[in-house]
Parts: sequence; C-alpha cells; structure tokens
Amino acid sequence: MQAKKEEPKVGFVPSAELLNGRLAMIGFVAALVTELVTGQGTLHFLGLM
Repeated sequence: MQAKKEEPKVGFVPSAELLNGRLAMIGFVAALVTELVTGQGTLHFLGLM
C-alpha cells in the first residue's frame, strides 16, 4: 500500500497566515524600538522623509 502524496499548500492557509501575523508583529515592535532608540520615526530614520 502506497502512502498518499499531499498537494503542497499555498495561498491563504492557516500556517501561512500565522507566519505572516508573527512577522508583522516583529516588524511593528522593531519599528517602535527604532523610534525609541533614535528619537526619529521609521521613515525619517530610513531617510525617506
């Protein structure tokens, strides 16, 4: 008996959404820490404003 091969999961699947949410939270915290440390907003720090 052969094991059934699963189709790769792509798109809006729960695991991808969890990863996306976690990365967004890390980015938000990094932006806050940058602002606290430098005293500038993220866009000013990156030289975009």
